[in-house]
Amino acid sequence: MATHALSPAAVAGYRGGLYEWLTTTDHKKIGILYVINSFLFFLIGGIFALLVRAELAAPGLQLFQNEHVYNESFTIHATVMIFLFIIPMLAGLGNFAVPLMIGAPDMAFPRINALSFWMLPLGGILLLMGFLTPGGAAAAGWTSYPPLAGNSPLASPGPGQDLWIASLVLIGTSSILGGINFLVTIFKMRAPGMTLFRMPIMVWTVLVTSILVVMATPVITSAIVMLYIDRNLGGSFFNPESGGIAVLYQNVFWFYSHPAVYVMVLPAMGVISEVLPVFSRKPLFGYKAFVFATAGIGALGFSVWAHHMFTTGAVFLPFFSLMTFLIAVPTGVKMFNWVFTMFRGQLTFSTPLLFAVGFLTMFLIGGINGAFSASVPVDFALHDTYWVVAHLHYVLFGGSAFGVFAGIYYWFPKMTGRMLDEGLGKVQFVLMFIGFNLTFFPMHILGVKGMPRRIADYASGAGWNDWNLVATIGGFLIGLSMLPFIWNVFVSLRNGKVAGNDPWEGNTLEWATTSPPPPYNFDRLPEIRSERPLFDARHGLVGHGEPEPGPALLEQPAPSGEVPAAPDDEAGVGEQTTTGEDLETKR
Repeated sequence: MATHALSPAAVAGYRGGLYEWLTTTDHKKIGILYVINSFLFFLIGGIFALLVRAELAAPGLQLFQNEHVYNESFTIHATVMIFLFIIPMLAGLGNFAVPLMIGAPDMAFPRINALSFWMLPLGGILLLMGFLTPGGAAAAGWTSYPPLAGNSPLASPGPGQDLWIASLVLIGTSSILGGINFLVTIFKMRAPGMTLFRMPIMVWTVLVTSILVVMATPVITSAIVMLYIDRNLGGSFFNPESGGIAVLYQNVFWFYSHPAVYVMVLPAMGVISEVLPVFSRKPLFGYKAFVFATAGIGALGFSVWAHHMFTTGAVFLPFFSLMTFLIAVPTGVKMFNWVFTMFRGQLTFSTPLLFAVGFLTMFLIGGINGAFSASVPVDFALHDTYWVVAHLHYVLFGGSAFGVFAGIYYWFPKMTGRMLDEGLGKVQFVLMFIGFNLTFFPMHILGVKGMPRRIADYASGAGWNDWNLVATIGGFLIGLSMLPFIWNVFVSLRNGKVAGNDPWEGNTLEWATTSPPPPYNFDRLPEIRSERPLFDARHGLVGHGEPEPGPALLEQPAPSGEVPAAPDDEAGVGEQTTTGEDLETKR
């Protein structure tokens, strides 16, 4: 496999100046902007998390002057982590990788793609501006249940809650536009020969995720718009004093928010499904079973929302309990597929694989404690305790965040042409893995001991002191783990080892072009005969293992105004001999 890097002129053109980055419609640059923006908000959300954990390290108020400031902190922490870190970070990885993986020159609607991104920082700024308003930021939790978020005397005072609503409307609109863009791109812009069942699993997970986003996001948008009307225009959708139904909000909110769990998890599963085969030197076990399991999770995701509401009394308990247990089946299929992919493989424990294995173990624990909560009697006992906080974080941090870092370490060479340092990467993984379990595993015990969520203080005789202190130490260890990562990125961008086109010997099309790719992605593609086109090209395979003299290449049409260069006899699969600087200038 050729490992020639892109010419210095082309790399400079790809990096571009500030104006080019701010006005780009190139899906690769937009994907990187998503990643940078999401990581910055991850740091902001992490700071709020550390403030919350510092407050709970011991009984009494340590940091906050009153409980309202504590409520603001955990509300903004959760909102930022879900809507401004996990969802857009995975969308950013998809933005970068999906067009490359299907052999497309860009997303279907490049300008809408740029618009989708720029709504995110604006939404984040609106959310944080709540701290500058009278009454402070939103303080009703990330769920913003009425009456706490409505127009009752208990509601959050001031415009901070309204800014929360405006922020989520912007972020939701961004998600809908991005979802439509992904759907059209995947269905209409695949390379010749790439049928649906030759698409990489990452593309399948983004496809199902996009369907969930387009179907579910308008639902929560309607809920929070009705909440705004209740707060400011005299509405009574959710105010019982005026004939409204508060539980209606919960139904509408969770009809979005449980599918949103899979919006946050499925793309991470896609990342893991690309990393494990490459570092196991084996094909993904049960490709079609994995595809059907992904689709099954997406379909069943709309049938379990009310398991968040067992204690309200307004729920048909047997049905939603059964469906919650049932959704574990396709997830279990995936887990076995991942394990059998690694079984007897030639494992290379590079940093992407470490984070992938971290995903498997942490997500497994999150699934097991979720199955406990699917049992109605158990849920009645543990609802609104720290058990639920532990479950949420084992799924969304142990799952999604570990998947995110696996993807960053895996695709960073393709994004930048440089390798991240393996030593620093492993230091980050060890600190993050230990810190994560120190933080969230004790919360299972706190939940069983009856510690409720969303409290700023607790009695010293409740038996919660020691476990809260352990959780706080673990939280700061997670924060510490970000320092080697940040240092790694800055050092590697300047002095990192040159990656070449295919440093991991990958299986999918993004490794058939240069690192970083030119603006139009490809001028040649290997012929696509399976879901592993680069493996086939590298080994000269046809159909079911029949040898061919060499990797067949498909000429890609040149972008408008470009003339493809003549093939170089010594060029590897997908090596570029033109810089594409003129096209990048147009972007």
